[in-house]
Amino acid sequence: MGRISLASLIAALLIASSIQSSNAQSVTLPAGGRVIAPEYQQMAIKRAEERKKLDACNKEAEEQKILTRDKTKFLTACIER
Repeated sequence: MGRISLASLIAALLIASSIQSSNAQSVTLPAGGRVIAPEYQQMAIKRAEERKKLDACNKEAEEQKILTRDKTKFLTACIER
């Protein structure tokens, strides 16, 4: 009897883990390492791309030593390119 219940438990755990892994097809963003639910994946990917572009523009502003008062105008122009 002990063997049957142990085998049943192992089978149930294997089935549950395979169901969970097949249903949870979500994207992990490289920067944050967080798992994003499927319904928000496209939005998260778009935001990550925007953030990457903004970071590149910020780096460019620092390299060009843009003054703080002019930085917003510079970043807006950079992002629109």
